[in-house]
Amino acid sequence: MDLKEKLVSSFLAFENRVDVDAYVHDVRSEAIKVFEEKGFPSKKEEAWKYTSLNAILKEDYSVFPKQENTLDYKDIKPYFIHDIDSYKIIFIDGKYSSHLSQTTHDGLDVCLMSSALNKPKYQLVIKNYFNKIAEKDSLTSLNTAFSNEGAYIHIPKNKIVEKPIQILHFSTGNESATMLQPRNLIVVEENSHVQIIERHQSLTDNPVLTNSVTEIFTNKRAIVDYYKIQNDSKKASLIDNTFIKQRRESIASVHTFSFGGKLTRNNLNFYQEGERIDSTLKGITIIGDKQHVDHNTLVHHIEPNCESHQDYKGIFDDNSTGVFNGKVVVEKEAQKTNAFQANNNILISDKASINTKPQLEIFADDVKCSHGCTIGQLDESAMFYMRSRGIPEKEAKALLMFAFSNNVLESVKIPEIKQRITKIIAKKLGVNIGFDL
Repeated sequence: MDLKEKLVSSFLAFENRVDVDAYVHDVRSEAIKVFEEKGFPSKKEEAWKYTSLNAILKEDYSVFPKQENTLDYKDIKPYFIHDIDSYKIIFIDGKYSSHLSQTTHDGLDVCLMSSALNKPKYQLVIKNYFNKIAEKDSLTSLNTAFSNEGAYIHIPKNKIVEKPIQILHFSTGNESATMLQPRNLIVVEENSHVQIIERHQSLTDNPVLTNSVTEIFTNKRAIVDYYKIQNDSKKASLIDNTFIKQRRESIASVHTFSFGGKLTRNNLNFYQEGERIDSTLKGITIIGDKQHVDHNTLVHHIEPNCESHQDYKGIFDDNSTGVFNGKVVVEKEAQKTNAFQANNNILISDKASINTKPQLEIFADDVKCSHGCTIGQLDESAMFYMRSRGIPEKEAKALLMFAFSNNVLESVKIPEIKQRITKIIAKKLGVNIGFDL
């Protein structure tokens, strides 16, 4: 039995185990039909032309963990941004860990998706927002069919959340191979502001496949600042699907830091529905060995006087592979749009590769839109200058690569995250640099 057959046959058992509202049941039932019809994506599809899932789909994944595992705080502390006070939603092998988490219902809801799906007091929000912007592609539909656990965050009107929210998923290796499907729903009402940090971390050498879906609704004049830290083991693969709908005068930014994992696919989709909206998509990728990172982005400009800014930097070593497929769509009504898109890459090794395809589809005539990509190596003249000033070759390379990444890091609004990312970059490059960018 292959993985697709295993998942489809497991769906009925899953539905019988979980008690949910009829609306959610109908959504799940429709989603499994979509997945059954489409199956897993292949390289025959344009959006997956440079990314094959064949190698990771061969594993015999456990769909439902057979036993619950517990972790101590010391086991997971290195993966927190522990320098800051924050709300924490912690999952271990897909199960919520209450003793490691810090949630709240005091003026806002920072809690569990399973509670929101099952309790009547959340049903109005669920019916208005759950699965409303998630695409009906095969992997998103697969997650929808098995959606049960993840983070549920609802910020009411006129609320500035005083501390960030950290969402962390840990895999312990209890099973020989594990598949996880977390589902997050984040609703930020008018004039509210929240900062969120998300991380998926395997604590084992056993294969782990995570198929994650996050829906984010940024209502009028709301601000969402989202950070994804991806620095996982070489046996862990992540398919991350994030959908963001923005209303009038809202600001949403997503920073994605991809430093590790066997295969990482980031599908990031912004839908602008209103005027004077600002969307920011930035990322840094530094990988080596045979690692593979694929960024697939969409910004859909629907109404006038909006902006979007995309800036992705990639550094590839050894036999690693990078993919960037970015699309900006500007509808006829979206006059006065200002859209910027850039993808810049450095290949350190002759065996590393990058496939990049920035795209613009513009149907309006009064816009400022630009896109571009670069692929190259480190500047030899700059290297010579730094070496002539007494800087060793390894440190000179690292300084150039830090400078290359800096315009992504400078827009990070949480200093502790910037410090953590700087340290991870230095470790990836094998140097100690005594300054923060």
